[in-house]
Amino acid sequence: MRLISTFVIGLIFGIGITIGGMANPAKVLNFFDIAGTWDPSLLLVMVSALVVTAIGYFFVLKRPKPILEDVFSLPAAKQIDMPLILGSTAFGIGWGITGFCPGGSIPALGLAIPDPVIFVGAMVVGITIAKQLRSRAAFATNKTTN
Repeated sequence: MRLISTFVIGLIFGIGITIGGMANPAKVLNFFDIAGTWDPSLLLVMVSALVVTAIGYFFVLKRPKPILEDVFSLPAAKQIDMPLILGSTAFGIGWGITGFCPGGSIPALGLAIPDPVIFVGAMVVGITIAKQLRSRAAFATNKTTN
């Protein structure tokens, strides 16, 4: 059941991203071009996503537990730290250069053009490097505290 719900949720997300234009890098880059060919329609997509998410969280978090899990899995960290700043910066630079965000790049793979394939490949490499750096940092921290 979990696999089916994951597939359906991913399908809905991919369709929404594509319909909203988030899989089109030209549309995304025009959103960032405030002084030139600014396209504010992506702002509507983002605000709509935030409203739907807020409403969903409001109702879902009133439940004693999720439907397919034993407990809710919510982020515990509340502080702004260096990994958050560096990750956000890398995300923003990548999004601004390519016009792809991770969520929009996956549906764009179906366009049969090389750009999203290259982006997703680079994203996977970046994720792998970041995980290695985090695990090395955690190992070094544990080694110095023991």
